Amino acid sequence: MARQHRVVDHIVEHLATIGIDHIFGVDGANIEDLYDAAHFRSDITAVLAKHEFSAAAMADGYSRAGARLGVVAATSGGGALNLVPGLGESFASRVPVLALVGQPAMPMDGRGSFQDTSGRNGSLNAEALFSAVSVFCRRVVAPADIASALPAAVAAARTGGPAVLLLPKDIQQGLVATNGYELDGTAPRIGDLHPIMRALRRANGPVTIVAGEQVARDDARRELEELRALLRAQVACVPDAKDVAGTPGFGSSSALGLTGVMGHPGVAEAVAGSGLCLVVGSRLPVTARAGLDDALAATRTISIGSAPPYVPCTHVHTDDVRLSLSMLIRELSGGGRPAGLRVPDGMARTELRPPLVDAPGVRYRDAMAVLDAALPAGVDIVVDAGNTGAAAIHYLPVRRDGRFAVALGMGGMGYSFGAGIGMAFGRGRRTVVIAGDGAFFMHGMEVHTAVQYRLPVTFVLFNNNAHAMCVTREQLFYDDLYSYNRFSPSNLGAGLAAMFPGLSSVDVADLDAFPAALAHAMAVDGPSVVSVECSADEIPPFAAFLTQADPVARQHITNHKEDRTHVPASA
Repeated sequence: MARQHRVVDHIVEHLATIGIDHIFGVDGANIEDLYDAAHFRSDITAVLAKHEFSAAAMADGYSRAGARLGVVAATSGGGALNLVPGLGESFASRVPVLALVGQPAMPMDGRGSFQDTSGRNGSLNAEALFSAVSVFCRRVVAPADIASALPAAVAAARTGGPAVLLLPKDIQQGLVATNGYELDGTAPRIGDLHPIMRALRRANGPVTIVAGEQVARDDARRELEELRALLRAQVACVPDAKDVAGTPGFGSSSALGLTGVMGHPGVAEAVAGSGLCLVVGSRLPVTARAGLDDALAATRTISIGSAPPYVPCTHVHTDDVRLSLSMLIRELSGGGRPAGLRVPDGMARTELRPPLVDAPGVRYRDAMAVLDAALPAGVDIVVDAGNTGAAAIHYLPVRRDGRFAVALGMGGMGYSFGAGIGMAFGRGRRTVVIAGDGAFFMHGMEVHTAVQYRLPVTFVLFNNNAHAMCVTREQLFYDDLYSYNRFSPSNLGAGLAAMFPGLSSVDVADLDAFPAALAHAMAVDGPSVVSVECSADEIPPFAAFLTQADPVARQHITNHKEDRTHVPASA
């Protein structure tokens, strides 16, 4: 028998029915009804963030953790607009996220209402805006429409990217009759796998696999390792899929490391020496492809994934990498096993070598060694943009049974704070957020969200009192004559301890003190912070910078900070 309830009740009940147990957001007048509906359900937790960008990052991190579809909610006006950069990251990185965005009541459309985004009478058009950062966007204009719009949005998000529902206040409160739920039963689209199978069967020589972010999204880690073993291949990962191969138990003995600007130089050599390169689940944007163009052009390349790479190759579409790899494994086993494959003669696992720097503070490579020794199996790691992120991506290994997330789609600073919280909610285990002070000053107050919910998140902040990557650019590209990007000194650890009573938060000034501080932080029941003093003058393992710096000619960089014009201080 049909029953009537509010649209918002229908939304939260539908989400719970498909296994979603968290909604991340910031409350407000035009989304409060959704929070009200969530309050009366024991199977959904509505999490209150401090900023909508971070709420979107929470949903993104929750989704990347493999928990379930990430859901973010925001009110109208500035709250809605704050979602755009977060959804832009999910769009560029093809991360499934559902955004529920409140709007003013429809009778006020085009009549000068506060935060009108109907697109009428000269108002901002929210549907046009969000359509640019989503794979699906629909404004719900009648309560009954939610019955079809919601499952359509969920299905679209699951293909890889954000889906947005714009929900006017009166529509949220409207009544809708339901006879159950239209669940997403759409079968994944999988193209003809025969071109991949033929290429692998005809391959003569070693095979190199480049594994991408869709392997993580579809949780095809085990299938990737089975295919690697079958093909006796070596595997390299793109930076934002660092945890899909090379971790203990997933073919680490045949792992080449990472591709791209923060990757390992030996990958290009391995690809160039291959009989065939198989790209799995990546478009290979510049950050993942840098240094590989010549090798890929000289090597036969085939691809399988939800979108073709930016390099010419034979591509087969799949919405489900996990299922497709299982099908390939089955077809290539036994009598169908490729005969011309061979194990590479050697594996070149190399590191970038930035020049030395004569400056106070802990060096990136040394700090990552301490983290590597201290972080146990099962720990998840979320890394922010910038010099700190480049060092962690390049140097810090993934933990066994752990996740490693980094946002390289848009590279928005401060992403890691929300994403780490979302991952902790999704996986219920210790999460380590690695970020610089520049990222912290943008969105680091989400530490309070971790405190409020007593989450097992350890924030490791590398404090060089600067936007250090911008400082590096000033040094390398603008003759080091001035700096807009150095900050007044701050003690982040002590400051956070003073702000949030009971939070374990300390500053570390040298390498000797770091291990003990980190061990204590990891043992805390709840959130913790360790702020590590480092130098803005250290060049990170970032290929474009090292080429410009010429490490052969410049093995040692001296800190002349006191001789530079510090623009903010002199303004």
